[in-house]
Amino acid sequence: MATGTNIRTYFQGTWHDGDIPVMKAADHGSWLGTTVFDGARMVNGLIPDLTAHCARVNRSAKALMIDPTVETDAMVEIAKEGLSAYAPGTPVYIRPMYWALDGGTLGVDPAPNSTGFALCLEEIPMAAPDASTTLGRTSFHRPVMSSSVVNAKAGCLYPNNARMLLEVRARGFGNAIVTDALGNVAESATANIFMARDGELFTPIANGTFLAGITRARHIKNFRDNGVTVHETVLRYEDFDAADEVFLTGNMSKVTPVTGIEDRSYQMGPLTRQAREMYWDWAAGAETL
Repeated sequence: MATGTNIRTYFQGTWHDGDIPVMKAADHGSWLGTTVFDGARMVNGLIPDLTAHCARVNRSAKALMIDPTVETDAMVEIAKEGLSAYAPGTPVYIRPMYWALDGGTLGVDPAPNSTGFALCLEEIPMAAPDASTTLGRTSFHRPVMSSSVVNAKAGCLYPNNARMLLEVRARGFGNAIVTDALGNVAESATANIFMARDGELFTPIANGTFLAGITRARHIKNFRDNGVTVHETVLRYEDFDAADEVFLTGNMSKVTPVTGIEDRSYQMGPLTRQAREMYWDWAAGAETL
């Protein structure tokens, strides 16, 4: 079952209408999990950071020992061609994907130069302007580089996130606040996290346990360009308990205010509003169809 509707799929050099089959039963990616993806957005004809997302899926492929086969600029043009079929104003999730086709000598490793590629477009509405979430603490942690491919946006990492979500949702929360194995806050189960205190912003420093996202980097630059101090630093649960406001950032929803972590409540504050306003102001002058 797909997440969105009005799906278009680019596969083997052609655009197809619908959610078509692209992976075979014996493909390495289908049984050993060698899959990577990335996600960009089209909103009101804007496609912010599409090039950066296409470049990252190629880096993710290399990290998972998959040889990427589509250059970044060519991937951007493929996406734009597919997006041109949607009515103006349609909100579309843009997902390029690679997977390994054949196994290597022992089967576990992916064979070189044996790569599947598809680009899927799904109509998925943006979250409502007043949407927010709450966070609960999870007993599960982000992995480290020595045990997982945390430098890739890899499908095999997401079951860990899914069990985080199920654990906290069973206690009534919308998402999870997640730490690394040392107890340092890393992100939520689905997006990067920021907190504000005394007019300054703080976000977990990239320490190799989570993807420091493209949208995260965009917010940091926007704030710094507008004179707001942003600290990339080590943060603990206690720091979030003392925060004035908290928000999540990611490609799917861009900015999501957090109204509570466990029994601590927050209001949607001025820096959360500023994050959203600056992002869309920037996006208006960025990539378009």
